[in-house]
Amino acid sequence: MPHHVPREIRYNFEYERRLKACFIGAGGHAYRNVYPTFRYAPVDLVAICDLSLERAEGFAKVFGAERTYTDHEAMLRAEKPDVVFIVTNYTEDGHVRATGLARDCVEAGAHVWMEKPTAATRGEVEALIALSNRTGKTIMTGLKKTFFPAIEKLKDIISAPGFGRLTSLMVRYPQGLPAPDKRGDLIAMQHFIDHIYHPGAVLNFLGGEIERACFEWEPTNGATITSLRFKSGAVGALHMTAGQSWAGPLERVEAIGVGSHAVVENGVKLTHYRKAALPSYGRASSWIQPEESAPVLYEPEFSLGQLYNNNMFMLGYVPEVLHFCEAVLEGRAITKGTLATALEIMKLYDFYANTKEGVSASI
Repeated sequence: MPHHVPREIRYNFEYERRLKACFIGAGGHAYRNVYPTFRYAPVDLVAICDLSLERAEGFAKVFGAERTYTDHEAMLRAEKPDVVFIVTNYTEDGHVRATGLARDCVEAGAHVWMEKPTAATRGEVEALIALSNRTGKTIMTGLKKTFFPAIEKLKDIISAPGFGRLTSLMVRYPQGLPAPDKRGDLIAMQHFIDHIYHPGAVLNFLGGEIERACFEWEPTNGATITSLRFKSGAVGALHMTAGQSWAGPLERVEAIGVGSHAVVENGVKLTHYRKAALPSYGRASSWIQPEESAPVLYEPEFSLGQLYNNNMFMLGYVPEVLHFCEAVLEGRAITKGTLATALEIMKLYDFYANTKEGVSASI
């Protein structure tokens, strides 16, 4: 089945069955990008928990939650939710606060959707995998970039026979890596682990598991260029462009097949360069290709009050929440945002944390 299938969205009140939901976290990101997705998802938000009761109560008024808590364990005991959404911060020692919260929620009988990063260490992700297997409860990480319509369509393009197999993949993303003596410090690496999940998710979604890698590091901004070999045989590159201007598009993804390639720029503009013959060299008077081999451009319009040009859809927030909720309602496994994917991203994180520049290492 194609990864990008346009669908008509139902509004929350149109669902016959809804999940009893609690939410842990009342921060700015959750306010802007996660709570609003419930307008289009099969959930009944019954309670919000935050260390600040004032914030929890403010969020409850805006988003319609019935009750508020400052103790998540008390909320779990009282509410017995079907699902819990977690968007929190880091502990004082640099660990991901949501990791332990997810464990508590699953032990209380709830399925969990948690914002990335899943954890600060590979071992913690492995422990969550064991917990999910033991309890049968879903734990999903919000890997929004794998739900971008443009990235989903790119996956369909590279999976189609006409593209040929994926031979190389390049991802550009603005991120810096701390100096070598800081890479074992969770506090110093906090921004890095918070953001490696984005390019890491795209690389895994499009290219599969990485076999080995080697990177070079630039000390002024912490930029890196990494060469990759995927287990599929494809090669790739991850250019983390720390130091770039914030006035321009942040990212770019380019996938090359056999005689065909496709590019996603700025997360929304997708160009598929289909197989085409090279015009007669030195004699061709026009670059225009025949209709059957001309490039195909996908780009949204921003004039209509449509859902698709809202950032909650364009950036994958609603699609990822729907993926989680529908899987729970239907009793089936999620296929994206899985703990297995989170583990592959943590392997990539460990590579950067533990490998010297210029040294090829297995992932």
